[in-house]
Amino acid sequence: MNKNIVLVVDSASALPLDFINQENVIGAPIVCHFKGKDLEDDFGKTLDIKEFYQGLREGEMPTTSQINVFKFEEIFRPLAQENKSVIYIGLSSGLTGTVDNAMRAALNIKEEYPKADITIVDSLCASLGLGLLCYLAYENIKAGKSKEEIISFVEDTKLKINHYFTVDDLNHLKRGGRISASAAAVGTLLNVKPVLHMDRQGKLAPLMKVRGRKKAILTLAEKFIERTNKNEMQTIAIVHGDCLEDALHLEELCRENGNVEKCIINFEGPTVASHTGAGLVSLYFIAKERE
Repeated sequence: MNKNIVLVVDSASALPLDFINQENVIGAPIVCHFKGKDLEDDFGKTLDIKEFYQGLREGEMPTTSQINVFKFEEIFRPLAQENKSVIYIGLSSGLTGTVDNAMRAALNIKEEYPKADITIVDSLCASLGLGLLCYLAYENIKAGKSKEEIISFVEDTKLKINHYFTVDDLNHLKRGGRISASAAAVGTLLNVKPVLHMDRQGKLAPLMKVRGRKKAILTLAEKFIERTNKNEMQTIAIVHGDCLEDALHLEELCRENGNVEKCIINFEGPTVASHTGAGLVSLYFIAKERE
């Protein structure tokens, strides 16, 4: 392992706490406003994920705040003092201004410590798509790669990570402006489920509408089969909004293609689930490019 490199990962990555607790990894929590309180989405340390999803089902409408410059400075400063090489891989700039805040913080720290080595990467990814990119970057750190090699790998890989997802409750997409109120009402009435993806600008985009939950989940698997080479083994990632059975069913459908070597499954964290609601199922994998 290259022990001088530290990977900073924010909680929009949907990575499990076990990953964050590894050597040379630091978690950067996003603030979630839930039940009248400001709580850190700290990878499950303090905000109970089951309680959070129960709140969503009872009608809670949480919001989130991006990590501010001051918080990033708190993270980067001690690393600069220890002469660590820092890589922060942030949530897509197509969704938030977090990466801009990280860049401003890095500049401030470099004024204090001119030799500070901090690189900010706009992942153009979200959720466990971002998590998968961070996971692969950390594998490179463990393999002893140089920082330059790791950054090159991340930049080359980020737009190859395909994101596909569906939601069960259209009201959260309506609240976020992804669909209109009338579309949400009609879709709910007709049991229409949207399938969305992340485009090449790192923004969420509608892909298609299908009838029923089962068809929506099948569509995610069909996208994986359609867009990957059956002869190339894949690490895939699946997140769910407190619907593990659906996530396991999606894994089974993907494995039928025969090229799944490893599957990472985790809850969607409060940061993203605040905008997607309970019942989210999303799939992430590497292909030649995004749609």
